[in-house]
Formats: sequence, structure tokens, C-alpha cells
Amino acid sequence: MAEINENIRTEEQKRVDTVIEKIEKRMEKLESKTGNLKQDIVSLRKRFWEDVTVNIDDPDDVIETHASLKQQAELLGERERSHGQFYKQYKNLQRLKSSPYFGRIDFLEEGEKEAEQIYIGLFSLMDDDDENFLIYDWRAPISSMYYDYAPGPAQYETMDGPIKGEIELKRQYIIRDGKIKGLFDTGITIGDEILQTVLSDQADTQMKNIVATIQKEQNAIIRNNKKRYLVVQGAAGSGKTSAAMQRVAYLLYRYRETLKAENILLFSPNQMFNSYVSTVLPELGEDNMEQSTFYQYLQQRLKNIDVENPYTQLEYILGGKRDESYQLRKKSIQFKVSLQYKEIIDQYVEELLTKGILFKNIRFRGELILSKNEIVDYFYSLKQIPTIPNRISCVKEWILDKLQELEKNEQSKEWVEEERELLSKEDYLRIYRKLQKQQRFTENTFNDFEREEQLIGEWVVRRRIKPLRNKIINLAFLDVVGLYKQLFTWAEANSALFSLPEEWQEIKRLTVEKLATGELFYEDATPYLYLKDKLEGKQIHNSIRHLFIDEAQDYSPFQFSFLKEIFPNSRMTILGDMNQSIFTHSIHDEHAFAKSEDLFPGEELEKIVLTKSYRSTKQIVEFTEEMLTDEHKIEPFNRVGEIPTLTISPDKSKLLDHIIEKVTDLQNKGFETISIICKTAAEANEAYDALKESLNLRLIRKETSSYEKGILIIPSYLAKGIEFDAVIIYNCADDVYNQEDERKLFYTACTRAMHELHLYSVGKPSRFVQAVDKTKYKLIDRS
Repeated sequence: MAEINENIRTEEQKRVDTVIEKIEKRMEKLESKTGNLKQDIVSLRKRFWEDVTVNIDDPDDVIETHASLKQQAELLGERERSHGQFYKQYKNLQRLKSSPYFGRIDFLEEGEKEAEQIYIGLFSLMDDDDENFLIYDWRAPISSMYYDYAPGPAQYETMDGPIKGEIELKRQYIIRDGKIKGLFDTGITIGDEILQTVLSDQADTQMKNIVATIQKEQNAIIRNNKKRYLVVQGAAGSGKTSAAMQRVAYLLYRYRETLKAENILLFSPNQMFNSYVSTVLPELGEDNMEQSTFYQYLQQRLKNIDVENPYTQLEYILGGKRDESYQLRKKSIQFKVSLQYKEIIDQYVEELLTKGILFKNIRFRGELILSKNEIVDYFYSLKQIPTIPNRISCVKEWILDKLQELEKNEQSKEWVEEERELLSKEDYLRIYRKLQKQQRFTENTFNDFEREEQLIGEWVVRRRIKPLRNKIINLAFLDVVGLYKQLFTWAEANSALFSLPEEWQEIKRLTVEKLATGELFYEDATPYLYLKDKLEGKQIHNSIRHLFIDEAQDYSPFQFSFLKEIFPNSRMTILGDMNQSIFTHSIHDEHAFAKSEDLFPGEELEKIVLTKSYRSTKQIVEFTEEMLTDEHKIEPFNRVGEIPTLTISPDKSKLLDHIIEKVTDLQNKGFETISIICKTAAEANEAYDALKESLNLRLIRKETSSYEKGILIIPSYLAKGIEFDAVIIYNCADDVYNQEDERKLFYTACTRAMHELHLYSVGKPSRFVQAVDKTKYKLIDRS
């Protein structure tokens, strides 16, 4: 990479000034348009009813009123849409004004005599005649060459095929507040100087937009349209999540006629992470996609049962006493997340077509209306219907017919007269208005005493039956909990067909006991919902056209198989790192992410591996990499920093003193995001209570929904996906981190650090640290 001479820099600054001048003129025009439109909208809202003809005396007048209302509403809607579009354009120009572009390529297309100068920025900008591009949007097809090629032969894809030619020049800019701060000619995508500048910045509370520093391998993720399933295995700090966010922006740009933000869904690891990535798309001029955690999705689908939080499950596994019941829970988790368990449910449902279905008794006012056995008999009388969901639908209609008969029969009962007599004047008036809306009588009807009693009786019965009717419509008569319990007995009786764990009886007892309290273990939630869908009919999410799954190594094979079924029309971008697997089901590479080839058809799957880490300094990457036992080689970006430290303290009191001292030192260095990472929430609470008098701290819990600057105390598993200026590992003693299934959790905690990493241990440090080459860290023994 070569620094540019002053003459070229002067010419380039002149162009920047010219472009900014044009941007300012555009902004002035838009200000005028939006100002006028805003006045129009305010005026329209004020006189909305003045311009509407309201007359409901006869049917023709009602039609005219409706048409008038519709016309006025459409006019207002059109003005508001235009205002929104102009405002969006204005905000984009505002962003361009400070830094109009970050790259340039001079491209000589085959057959042409002169190279075109292509300037690349966040958004496109045309000249005054709308004929030539002053700036190309980074997502435009021609811009891809900036990311993918060095000077020399190059090409880009268009609808009509590839355009070939030669890049004669590649130039990179750092422009701040309209002034060129850095200017380089380069032979690679992003020169070290620019990347060093960006990566040396402080950590922020929001994920950075990386369009100016996208690497070739990240660009392959962003613009990938080849296969239905894109799986990205990326080392910690390799930019996989950042690339995924730019990919969303690219998809919204590339398919803007058919794809909207609401057609894209991101499953993220936790609510705080949602807050962390929430500004990336708006910065790129796009609306935020739908965001959720998989746990929130389960909660929304399973409203009548209490689902254990995945982090509660993890907290138990990390902090639990490793006794017999602990080992049983681990075995239970590992079996229930498998595809084998899913196959058992499939065979169980198949048998329910002929026997074993369970329903609930239906009662009204304490009296049995339909027994569960009667419903079972009717269900199995529908042999001609081949699927359970269709049969259940017929059963529902049959029960609703029975309720209609019940409604007629109940109107003459004594309880109806008693309730009618207890109605207040206010109740009468309310009923009168409701019945009037339903056009059940003229204004004189209440003068007829018998007719009045009949109508009010009907209303009383209907009101009392309505909750029951709603339950029937929602299929509450189907005993899903009972059927899930029965699954364990059925599997045991058919054990010759399956390979069940030796502890099956105990797993059954554990599950049934939990269900008896109205709760589901987290490992049961997906299988339970899968069974529910197999019985009631799958809830397909057709509107989601692209599903993004981050931290995919924490999803089980069962969960991935389930997601494929409920998002059948979705393309998927699946991102993760096998070295950061923290859940029990994923510790031995038994997770879906490691076996993606088995879960997704080969012809529909593309896999990209990112091995270069940009987040941490070279010293931190080389230290953390030695904790891993597999073959995954992680290549550090050449950004030099301080060597990690390991401080040995004699007791917890001294450890706290040493941490307070280090935090103060880090603050004096100007670091704004300092994270004290504890193993569990219990340890984080303990550390918070011990340190809060000396330091201004914020405790992060699983419910925390926003990430803010400052000193944070956080459980290891909630830090995933987020980066901090400096990380302090609270207590990495060997009696805290010593199990093999905690190795990757410990690695994940350490790789959150951008600039500095400091580990503290009461006594002998973890075996994971002891295995690291002593030259890769500085030992401070204060014991």
C-alpha cells in the first residue's frame, strides 16, 4: 500500500468538496419538499372530517360516506408515504455528507478505450442530470470488484452475464467531516493501515457497520446467492455476525422489489445482543428485520405452559453438584436434542392414528357435556381421514355443533333467570347497545317483556359459553401434556424398535415430575412443540423468506430439523463457531452445526470457513488459541497489543483488591467498555455484591435488554457475540474451570477482549491456562 503524493491528495479533496456541495443542494431541495409535505399532512389531519361527507340515513348514503372516508385516508396515506421516503433520502444524504465514499476503482471494461472512475460509498448519488454516478452504492454489482480483486483482470456479474475488464487503480479513503484523513493506493481489498485504524478504535455499545473494511471472504458471505443454505463457520472475532448484518442490507437492496425487512428473521442468542446489532441496518438506510431469540419463539408458541429459560438450564449444568441427578439431567438433555428422539415422536404419532389419542372432558358450569371417551370414539370413527390434524379439525367442528345445541337448551334453565335478575341498569344498557348493533330488535322491542327476557337470556348464555367455545376453537380439548407424558411409556413398551438410554425410566420420572408443576425443561420444549404441531397441524411461517441463525453451534439437531419444517420457504444463513459451543448437547460436536452436511441436502448447501480473527490483538488470539484441542487454525490479524496477564491471588479478598486496581488502571487508559466475566450468574451476583461499593458497576442478567458502556459484570454465556475493550476473567481457578465440557465456555469468555485480557485466579489456575505456552502470557504471582 502506498501513500499518495500531495498533488493527488489536493485533487481528491477538490472532488470530495464538489460532491459534498451537491449533497448539500440535494438536502436543501428535500428540506423544502418535506417541509411542504409536512404542512400538507398536518393540514389534512386537521380538516380530515371537514372534507368527508358523513351521512348514514340510507344505504346509498352509507356507501358514499365509506367512499369519502377511503378517498381522504388514501390521500393522507400517500402524503405520509412520500414524506417517509423523502425523510429517508435526507437521512442517507446526511450520512454521506460526513464521509461520501471510502473506495475507488478505475475499471477499463473490455472493448472500451477509457477506464471509468468508480467511487464507492454507503449509498448511490447521481449527478444533477441523473445520468452519471458520482457515488456507487457498496451493494451495486459493479462495487463487488472493489472487495474481490486486486488491480489486474476483474469482472462483475449482471443480469445479462459477467462484465469483464481490468482494474487499473484501487484507492482507499478515510474521510471524516468532509476532509480526507487518509488516502492509499493498494493491491489488496483493505489495506492494513485502514483496518488497523478501524480495529484500534474503542469498543462500542452497538455493532459497527463494516462496509468500508469488508474482506474478500466476508464479501463472499454478503453476496452469496448460490444455495438455499449458507453455513458460515467463523473463528471468534472473524466478523461473521457483522458480515451477516451487511448481508441483510445487501439482500434488501438486491431484491428490493420483492423482499422487505419483515420478510427476514434473525434468531439471536439473547435480548442484549438484539440491542447490540440494532443500529447496523438503520445506518445503512434499511429498516431493521424481525428479531427474536429461539426461546422467545418457544414462549410465544407455548403460552399455556412455563418453559425453562435455556440459561437457567445452562446455569444448572455449570453450577450444579455433579451427583447422580446431575448426570441424569445431562443424559436426558443429550438424548432429547437428538434426531433419534424426533424419529420416536414420528412413530408415536403414526400409532396415534389407530390408538392411544387422549382428550380432556368438556364441562360447562361443572357439568360434564362431553366425556373424553366420547371424543376418542368420535375421533376413531373418522378412519377415512388419513391425518391427525384433519381429524382434530373435524372433532372441533363436531364439538362446536354440540355447544350450539347446549346454548339453546341452557336458555330455559333456572340459572339464566337468576343471572338475568342480577343485572344492573348499566348491564341492561350495555346489552341493549350490543343487541342493537347486531340488529336483533327495533327500539320498541324492550317494550315487549317476553321478547326482552328471551333476548337477554340468549345474551347471558352466550357470554357464559364464549370462553368454552374459544377453548374448543384453540383445541384445548386435546390433551397434549398427557400425550407427551404417554410418549415415554409408549417408547418403553416399543423399546425393541429404538435404542433408548439405560436411564429411560429415570428420564421419564424426571420429565413427568416437571410437567406436573406446569413446567417444561428447556430440552423438552422443542420436542413438545413438535408433537403439538404434528397433532394440531404445523404452524408454517410462509412470510419469512430468509432466516438468519446466529450462534448456531448452540442449536441442537432436533431444533434445526424443526426449523426447516416450520420455515419451509426460507433460505437460511447459519453462523457459528464450533469452538464456542457452550450447551450440554453441543460439547462433543454432536450439534447440528458440526453436522450440517447431514441436516441439509448437499446440492442446497454451501459452507464458508473464516479463520482470520480481527477482534483481538495478535497476543490475545495466540493465547486463547492454545486452549483449543482441535485442528482449527486461527490466523490473527497483525494488530499488536499487550500480552495477556495471569494474576495468582492467595484468597478471594486479595483477588477483589487486585481486580479493583486493574479496573482503575484500565479506566485511566481510556477504555470505556470493561467486562468482568464470571462463570455463572451466581458468581456474577457474588462479584457484584463484593465490588459495587468500590466500582461503578452494572450487573448483566439474562433479562437485560440493552448493552451500555461502562464496567459490566456478566456471566460467561451472556457475553457471546459481544466485544469489549478489556476483559477481566473473575476467577479462573482450577476448582472453577476444570471439566472438559467447560473448555469452550472459558475460551469464549477470553475471546471477548479487543485490546487487553487479564485473568485472575485464587490459587492454582485452570488446567486450560496451565496448558498454554508460558511465553504467551505474563504471570503475576501475588500468592
